[in-house]
Amino acid sequence: MNLSKSLAERKATNKQNIPAEKWTIMEASTNKLKELSLSTKALQTGDILPTFTLPDINNKNKSLSDFKEDFLVISFYRGGWCPFCNMELRALQNILPQLNKLNTALVAISPETPDNSLTTSEKNKLTFSVLSDLENQYAKSLGLVFQLPEDLRSVYHSFNLNVDKHNGNKDYELPMPATYIVNKEREVIYNFTPEDYTERLDPEKVLAIISEATLQKQ
Repeated sequence: MNLSKSLAERKATNKQNIPAEKWTIMEASTNKLKELSLSTKALQTGDILPTFTLPDINNKNKSLSDFKEDFLVISFYRGGWCPFCNMELRALQNILPQLNKLNTALVAISPETPDNSLTTSEKNKLTFSVLSDLENQYAKSLGLVFQLPEDLRSVYHSFNLNVDKHNGNKDYELPMPATYIVNKEREVIYNFTPEDYTERLDPEKVLAIISEATLQKQ
């Protein structure tokens, strides 16, 4: 089963199990982001990826220049508290051998503190780089960040999902779950920036894009 199908099934299950009044709030928040067309304001294909220096799960800084491979896949996720994010991270882990064969590095970035990023990495048995974008400073430079509305915060708290504790602040800002594929020149060759957090780029699509770009280089 591919990731998109698994995510759709998870969303359908959530809709059945979550009280209607809470589900309405959750859907309204997503629809508001779509109305704002937040994705059109974010970094796009053809743009040059800005550099970054961010702490990893061991609180050691990792910079864009540290990735020397031909391609780099960057996955922005909301946090280890988000089941859809965990599903995506595990799916990406599964294609890591294929990415290595394509001389491609993989990195995941979220606003979680390094300690919480470590928990997310260990929980999902990740062996690729997981970085903490504290205060969403890097994601903001890419145009990915939005703020959770008050009513949605209350819904999340009722589920014991404490974004504030994971991020170490009270701003309740999150990035869209974007995926960027960049080449060695740091040009974005593909971007996927959904306003709907239940949608993610299928790993098979990631591999296909990089394989095609590799052939074009030859």
